[in-house]
Amino acid sequence: MKEILTTYKVNEKTNALKPAFQLDYQTIVLEEKREFYVKKTPLEIIKLAAIRGGADYDGRRTSMSYLTGIHKKIPIPINPQKNIYAFPTTSPSQAHCCWIFFHHVDEIKPSKGTYRSIVQFKNGSEIKMNETLHILEKQMYRTWLCKKALDEDV
Repeated sequence: MKEILTTYKVNEKTNALKPAFQLDYQTIVLEEKREFYVKKTPLEIIKLAAIRGGADYDGRRTSMSYLTGIHKKIPIPINPQKNIYAFPTTSPSQAHCCWIFFHHVDEIKPSKGTYRSIVQFKNGSEIKMNETLHILEKQMYRTWLCKKALDEDV
C-alpha cells in the first residue's frame, strides 16, 4: 500500500512533481531513489517550498520576470543558495502542469508513441511528457536564464 503524505518538503533530491488526479493524493513526487504520494497539489508544494526558501511564490515570479523578461511559465528559484530551481511544463494554473527540477535533468529526448518527449534525470530515471521536446528545452533555457540572473546579481 502507498504511504500518502499530508505535505512534502522540496529538497536537493527532488526530481519532479507530477499531478496525480487521485482521491487520496494530488501529487506524485519523484526523488532520486524514491517516490512519494502527497495530498497537496504540485503548485501548493512549489508555493510552500518557495516560502521555505526565503520568499513567496508570487515574489519569486515577479523577480524572475523582471530580471529575465519571461512572462509566462516562469521558472521558480525555490532555494538559489542550494541550487534548487524548478520549471513548470505548462501554465502553473493548469491542473496537468508538472514541475521539473532543473539541476537533475540529464537529457530531454523525443519519444515515439503516446508521449511527445522524455525527460531523463541524472540518476537514470525517466518521466514521459506530453509536452514537445522544443517546449521542454525552452523551459530548461529559461531556467538557466533565471539562475544566471541571480548568479550575476550576487
